[in-house]
Amino acid sequence: MPLSFWACKDSEISRKLSMDFIIFVPNLTKYSFIGMATFRQRALDEASMHETGRFFVEEGPVSKYFGQNVLDLDKMRGYMSQQAYEAVLASVKFGAKLDRGVSNEIASGMKAWAMEMGATHYTHLFHPLTDSTAEKHEAFISFKDGKAFEKFNGSALVQQEPDASSFPNGGLRNTFEARGYSAWDPSSPVFVMDGTLCIPSVFVSYTGEALDTKVPNLKSMHALSEAASSVAALFDENVKSVKVNLGIEQEYFLVDESLYNARPDLVLTGRTVIGHTSAKDQQLEDHYFGAIPSRVRAFMKDFETEAYKLGILLQTRHNEVAPNQFECAPVFCEATKAIDQNMMLMIIMQKVAEKHRLKVIFHEKPFDGVNGSGKHCNWSLTTDTGVNLLSPGKTPTKNLQFLSFYASVLRAVHKHHYLLMTSVASLSNSYRLGGNEAPPAVMSVFSGSTLYSVFQAIMNMKDIKESVASSQESIKIVNSIPEIFPDNTDRNRTSPFAFTGNRFEFRAVGSSQNVASAVYVLNSIVAESLNEFKAYVDALELAGEVRSSAVMAVVRRFITESRDIMFEGNGYSKEWEIESEARGLKAVKNVTEAYEVYHEPQTVELFDRLGVLAPNEVEARFEILNETYVKKLQIEARILGDMCLNHVIPAAVKYQNILIENVKGIKDIFGDSFMEYCASEVETLKKISLYINGVSADVESLVEARKKANRIDDIAERAKVYSHEVKDMMEKVRLSADNLEMLIDDEMWPLPKYRELLFF
Repeated sequence: MPLSFWACKDSEISRKLSMDFIIFVPNLTKYSFIGMATFRQRALDEASMHETGRFFVEEGPVSKYFGQNVLDLDKMRGYMSQQAYEAVLASVKFGAKLDRGVSNEIASGMKAWAMEMGATHYTHLFHPLTDSTAEKHEAFISFKDGKAFEKFNGSALVQQEPDASSFPNGGLRNTFEARGYSAWDPSSPVFVMDGTLCIPSVFVSYTGEALDTKVPNLKSMHALSEAASSVAALFDENVKSVKVNLGIEQEYFLVDESLYNARPDLVLTGRTVIGHTSAKDQQLEDHYFGAIPSRVRAFMKDFETEAYKLGILLQTRHNEVAPNQFECAPVFCEATKAIDQNMMLMIIMQKVAEKHRLKVIFHEKPFDGVNGSGKHCNWSLTTDTGVNLLSPGKTPTKNLQFLSFYASVLRAVHKHHYLLMTSVASLSNSYRLGGNEAPPAVMSVFSGSTLYSVFQAIMNMKDIKESVASSQESIKIVNSIPEIFPDNTDRNRTSPFAFTGNRFEFRAVGSSQNVASAVYVLNSIVAESLNEFKAYVDALELAGEVRSSAVMAVVRRFITESRDIMFEGNGYSKEWEIESEARGLKAVKNVTEAYEVYHEPQTVELFDRLGVLAPNEVEARFEILNETYVKKLQIEARILGDMCLNHVIPAAVKYQNILIENVKGIKDIFGDSFMEYCASEVETLKKISLYINGVSADVESLVEARKKANRIDDIAERAKVYSHEVKDMMEKVRLSADNLEMLIDDEMWPLPKYRELLFF
């Protein structure tokens, strides 16, 4: 049985406290707590001395140095022949397969440019199934006949062989060799960073299966381009391809480096597993769009400068809702490039933060009681003729085209709403989603009152009401179809998937996640929906229907069948929780249970039919998702136990001893009536004792829960036990630990508190 660790010699005090679990240490009369909070105090002192300054400053306007560290197509002209340049151009612009016959020349040109930029090494950058970026650096320098020289040939450009055993594979590596392959992706430009030529790449197993997020994303964009082009060709036969554009908003927290290092949980997990809320946090709503602190502003300017050099066009910076929470957002660009840039931006921010003695926290929920962080993905489709397919036009044909694509997206999101929501499900994102701070854990689409009225009119075969049009210019489309007006409604921030005028904003993506996983799911389900749209239109035309009428009939069908996914109200409300369930919309209430969607035939067939993921690759991702969930929660549980046993309980015990000495002194003075003068101290002692025992007992139970779970061989079942028993026990431990924080003398508490972490 867990015990309190009081040091007490007076049996009468013991009787007065009515505690039968006190440990007596007869000879302990002096209590030293000097050093208990030394680390915290040192961290606070260091934090107060950190100065504001700039480390990355460029002269002149941004346009002068924008993209200077990127080898774009224009620069390539000066470093390779016309033939080699055209080969790269065809690959970048049209997805043509790169001829290995010119790879040596391309590599030679890249090396020459990179060395001019000060590079001494090269690396293939790829995104393994860890939501991170991996790199293996190789030196240009080589040695032959007693002489050193720089070497970089076509084979090194096109392919590297990193150790595939070092990354999650989900059972895909069916050989005993560690070998995997990374291969250059020409769709994303190479660049120089920290003296290394960085080559964006894909990563596959020895037998060719995708071990990254880029391969399925590239395949999904190909499938979507083909499907979208066939539908767009109904309106413009000149359309040959369609690309996906992304604008990725990045939210993050900043914490002083010294305070961060004094929190073992932040260092190891990215979040605080214990910590009582601050008296002041975000309740005054004084952070969002407020003045940016000078130290933070200096950091922002520095990482923006470095981002600009890499061609990342950051347009927005501002405070977010929570204290010490911020956001930056780039201008949208082609999806593959946008994803690569976002991953590089996260690295740049972390590197620059070190110079400023700051730590960037990308975890979705690093602090309890304040808003977490997301990574909103603004998704749109553009033809090779320059038309945004999700933007209403000024002609009947363009608006019919808009309705076709909008209805297809609605159909896709409705049919695969659970899969789409699961695509952003993770342990860290589960701490954020579903609360009144982020999109709910159930999918819905917000269209705005104007568009929603149009859809209702389409479903009901009625004309739109005049009142909806207001005084805005209206646009009539064919067959007396209701008019489409520019939307003038407020954005619904409770919607996980909102239409914002010419794009959809997928707001449920987590701040630490690689958005590629969510994007290839979105691309795939929309591609399937567009293929079905085209097939239905073709069938009606074959039956003699006029094309415009056929298209409108399918639009009406898709909107009608998808009406349950459309919701214009408050996604946080209890009413919507009840209504969404009645509509048949499944909420992601438990992450590990949601992962079972990857075993559904509908999911496996979807990816296989489109060529995005083979069945064994889908199964591998299911295994990896569960394995990652277990490992991360395991780390959190272990550090929680360590902090409680090594920090919280010792601090509480030492404070107990001081209170006991105080009570003994009062008794020495006042005799039997001493309780009249120290009732509050005794009551505090009781509370501390109860919480100490609670923490100790619950940590022990937590360890046993982990042991029980770890004995389960099946990773999916193990993850479910972790998600329920282990995770629930962690919450119980935290509650007692946080209560102790409010009872212990502030000078004795060993860990930086929320008020210090959030208001440095």
